[in-house]
Amino acid sequence: MSTATTATGGSPVLPDAPAAPVPSLTSVFVRLKLSLLRNGLRQSGGRTAAYIVSIVFGALFAAAIVLAFVLLRGNADADVVALLLVGVLALSWTVMPLFIPSGDETLDPSRLVMLPLMPRPLIRALLVASLVGVGPVLTLVLALGAALSLAHGAAAVAVAVLAVPLTAVTCVALSRAVAAANVRLLTSRKGRDLALLSGLVIAVGMQFVNFGAQRLGQAGGLESLEPASAVVAWLPPAAAIGAVDSASQGDHAVAVARLLLTAASLVALLYWWQRSLVRLMVEPDGSTIGAAQDSREKSGTGRLGRLLPAGRTGTVMERTLRYVWRDPKTKAAWVTSLAIGLIVPLFNAFQGQGSIYFACFASGMLGMLMYNQFGQDNSAFWMVAQTISTPADAYAELRARALALLVITLPFTVLVTAATAAVLGDWSGFPEALGLALGLLGAMVGTGAVTTASFPYSIPQDSGYKNVVPGQGGLAWISIMGGMLAAALLCSPLIGATIYLHVSDGHSLLWLLLPAGTLYGAVLLYAGLRLAAPRTAARLPEILTAVSKG
Repeated sequence: MSTATTATGGSPVLPDAPAAPVPSLTSVFVRLKLSLLRNGLRQSGGRTAAYIVSIVFGALFAAAIVLAFVLLRGNADADVVALLLVGVLALSWTVMPLFIPSGDETLDPSRLVMLPLMPRPLIRALLVASLVGVGPVLTLVLALGAALSLAHGAAAVAVAVLAVPLTAVTCVALSRAVAAANVRLLTSRKGRDLALLSGLVIAVGMQFVNFGAQRLGQAGGLESLEPASAVVAWLPPAAAIGAVDSASQGDHAVAVARLLLTAASLVALLYWWQRSLVRLMVEPDGSTIGAAQDSREKSGTGRLGRLLPAGRTGTVMERTLRYVWRDPKTKAAWVTSLAIGLIVPLFNAFQGQGSIYFACFASGMLGMLMYNQFGQDNSAFWMVAQTISTPADAYAELRARALALLVITLPFTVLVTAATAAVLGDWSGFPEALGLALGLLGAMVGTGAVTTASFPYSIPQDSGYKNVVPGQGGLAWISIMGGMLAAALLCSPLIGATIYLHVSDGHSLLWLLLPAGTLYGAVLLYAGLRLAAPRTAARLPEILTAVSKG
């Protein structure tokens, strides 16, 4: 066995050891994704249990979906169901990063700015790592079920083999491209506001689904959706599933065109994703500078302050209204109450099953915004407490907050009642319905002032979905449920008068409920503020302790 020697001393020189193979960037990112998932589950047993339960329910849901698609084979409406479900799935992947920005730590590519990574290998690694998770697997299973319901013949099966993974990868790429293009929005305060409003989007979406389902039952079933499915069949990634249907019908040219369209859209999404990553990693983030300039330009008394009354009343009203615009939790509560208060009466009216009295639902939703007014101040309530020394000061504080709420809720209640009357064509019932709604609004705001002083609780300041800190859930339930029951009981005279006038053929006097309800609501509001003021002044330390736990 020969050894190499040096030219001078003849001492042996060992050959260089073979270099260790460098792992590919893709495998590194996949292992990183698995490590993030594993370490996240180790944080608490509850999180691990929730993840396991979600996997179990996800598996059961996926099995049920596949079974339903298999049973749908041969049905005349199978293509409509499959294409529209895949289209809704793609839409969900599109909006998911906008409303759940913190759902995945790898959604923020700005964490990789300091690493020497080339765009194309980075895109490939991120895409493969993004396919690791419950969501992509469920998407793949749903696409598989949709393809099974439409695949008839060898050609369709061959197309399905390409269409199923292409659909899943396109959905994931679509989500990542949207997230990368909006990452600076998603990591800002506006992004946190979007996350808080996701519950509202779900609630509104459920109302549309309910409305659409009832419409389908009246319009002859799924046949009315065939024009929509024909359009969705050419929109990627549902176009890939449409290709399976085309191949089953023998339209091979159309099938190839739809597959190529989906593949081209995937390439375009990857290119958009790459451009967004490059721009994100090489361009400075000027949001801080812009925010500083905006704050300098908007300093001083604004237009809102000039429109409000002078003195303490105007100051408190302006602060309360600014909470509505700037505080994420307060904004989410307001938008949710306004939207649901409008949707429920109008959707029932459009379906022909509603009543003009449903407009009172808006009063109930908006009146609850008066509950726990001090909780939105959190630990900053100490500054408010410094300005309250007598029941008169407490009354002025609560009155100004109630007036700020009424600035929005009064015209909105009139608008909802008028819109409901217009849809139902029941303008004769508008005065009595508006009187009841205004009476209920006054009762809710008045009882809200009392519960604000009696049962304050803290609202968490993080961007999560919890609106009550642990340990204060009982206080929140007592405040909300007790106030609602009290408001309903206080409005019983108005309700009784309405029923009496209807059963006694006193329809000509029903218009009197409008001034009576307005006056009655104002009296209840005044009484609630007067009752809450001395209790607020006497319990300032307890209130500060209760609202400072978030």
